[in-house]
Amino acid sequence: MDKYSKTQELRTRMAELFELPGDLVAGLAHMELLGDREFFLEGHEGILAYSDTQIDVSAQGLVVRVRGTGLELRSMTGDEVRVRGRIDAVELVR
Repeated sequence: MDKYSKTQELRTRMAELFELPGDLVAGLAHMELLGDREFFLEGHEGILAYSDTQIDVSAQGLVVRVRGTGLELRSMTGDEVRVRGRIDAVELVR
């Protein structure tokens, strides 16, 4: 197990011990899917690819791939991304 994995595991255990939200303590990305029309990601590290059928976002060592039709980036801040359109799939790529 590498140093990053050990640190993540320790943070997750601490969150469980103190009954804190695991994503907050462990520094994990938080994702929400509202039906098939809107996707929200908190804790991103930037947009990697953007089209109306696929949006790739870097988040905590993975790529979050949103696929669909008519996709558009509705809002983006330093920490949050919101995608709208008809969402067919959300995929985590290592």
